[in-house]
Amino acid sequence: MNSQMTFHTIQQAAWILGVPRSALSRAIRTGQLRAIRSRSGLRVSSTELARLLGTTKQDGGAVCTPMTSG
Repeated sequence: MNSQMTFHTIQQAAWILGVPRSALSRAIRTGQLRAIRSRSGLRVSSTELARLLGTTKQDGGAVCTPMTSG
């Protein structure tokens, strides 16, 4: 079992979640998503992404609204 945590850039995390970078940045600023600061910028752990994917607001809306095509 791999005990080392994987981290993603904001751009990668936004792609994984299917949301715009601005939505992800907003979630970090408001405390809905935890990120760490590294030399090359903010990073989001894969564990945190998994937590966010399973999280919804009490009103039923997603924390980050996925992008839609169209």
